[in-house]
Amino acid sequence: MVQTPEAMACALLFWLLLFTALATPSQGKRLGPTPRLRYSRFLDPSNAVFLRWDFDFEAEIITFELQVRTAGWVGLGVTNRYSRAGSDLVVGGVLPDGNVYFSDQHLVDEDTLEEDGSQDAELQGLTEDAVYTTMRFSRPFRSCDPHDRDITSDTVRVLAAYGLDDTLKMDRERTFVKPIFLLQIIHPDDLDAPEDTIIHDLEITDFEPKLVQHSETIVHHILVYACGNASALPTGISDCYGADPAFSLCSQVIVGWAVGGTSYQFPDDVGISIGTPLDPQWIRLEVHYSNFHNLPGKNGTQLHVICKDDAYDFNLQETRDLPYRAVIKPGDELLIECRYQTLDRDSLTFGGPSTINEMCLIFFFYYPRNNISSCQGYPDIIYVAHELGEEVSDSMEGMMALSNVEWTPESIKKAEKACKEAQQTVIIKTIDELVKNTTGWIRDINPTPRGPCLESSGGKVEPQDQTPAGFRAAPVVLWGSSSAPLRCLPLAALLFGQGALSWLLATVQAGI
Repeated sequence: MVQTPEAMACALLFWLLLFTALATPSQGKRLGPTPRLRYSRFLDPSNAVFLRWDFDFEAEIITFELQVRTAGWVGLGVTNRYSRAGSDLVVGGVLPDGNVYFSDQHLVDEDTLEEDGSQDAELQGLTEDAVYTTMRFSRPFRSCDPHDRDITSDTVRVLAAYGLDDTLKMDRERTFVKPIFLLQIIHPDDLDAPEDTIIHDLEITDFEPKLVQHSETIVHHILVYACGNASALPTGISDCYGADPAFSLCSQVIVGWAVGGTSYQFPDDVGISIGTPLDPQWIRLEVHYSNFHNLPGKNGTQLHVICKDDAYDFNLQETRDLPYRAVIKPGDELLIECRYQTLDRDSLTFGGPSTINEMCLIFFFYYPRNNISSCQGYPDIIYVAHELGEEVSDSMEGMMALSNVEWTPESIKKAEKACKEAQQTVIIKTIDELVKNTTGWIRDINPTPRGPCLESSGGKVEPQDQTPAGFRAAPVVLWGSSSAPLRCLPLAALLFGQGALSWLLATVQAGI
């Protein structure tokens, strides 16, 4: 068979067009129709970085769409609490000629990106117009790549970054971290508001914070309490936990909001009763400000973990729906555990209601109603002081003695152990301020085992994994198949491919 130069040119042109269709479509890439993503959030203060997302719990796949006001590269990933080093980041962009690049990477240090050996992000679309660059992709909740951070029901610190051009270089002025509950159980849009809904705004009058126009940055949390109908209510405004005990009445929390949270709506078949003889006629609105800068089980057996967050963030405290309704039976115990970290302080931190204290507060909704409004507990401080070598005779002396302790890693561990082993005083209050004191012990909480990762060319094997080899097989992706999604080449491969095709085409032209 004799191949003419014209036939060779046609063949090369065909391969050039095929390569372009697979990896470098003009003006970006969009792979078919895209379903609506239910959740969204701005990630930066100027609202230039906008994220949409949704997820499939059964398949354990999450889909992101990042829209940034730039003509350069964009990136989205997950970081940890203390350092950006080790963060994963999926990056992509559209070159000036319309070709796209897309890559699953991680941060070696605070500023250096490196491509993962295992590419676990699936591109669904990457476009650029006169204003925005938009990248849409999916990834598994938990891949087997050790460089990919897990997507869990805990607080997730979402990392977003972008550049003004297509040079992949981190810039701290264009890098943002926002804590988000990505795996929310119920979306407000999925709930129907009754037609006879009445909205009433509760406001604190005759009070002016020092930073009025920035009050959202100094309000830490808001609580609405139900007051017993026999309560003698005070008038005016005062400190919530000050010298006047009248302002400490009404201890049953009806609803609350904390920093980072949004509005909350109950499921369609759940609500708070009002208007019956058992319902409160009065409520107390309590607002906590932080303006530092002047700006369970039968026979001791654990049944299950109702809710947890191993990545708690002070800046994200909002009501969360449970994946199922927990049934609490007579004789069951509810155990709450908080882990504190105050290594950035040089003085003793006490428990208390102030933001400068440490607190462990859990508010939950339940039915049917009972008369309990709150339950508080604290350890025997005399026992704790004795375990630390301090001689004390009462609780006040015990508190003061803790200031004399030389705090080292060893003494901290000893104090933590003593607090857990000490007998706990439990104070139960009713809505009418009746108090019952009892005692109890803190049991160990068994951690929830982690599920398998989605198989990849990496190998995520961690000590807490019970079956490291129990990986789920990943779906096979075929190049050019009409029934399978397309993967886009990384930038280096794209540029190499362009150069190779240009060289081949130049060789054919020289031969002609």
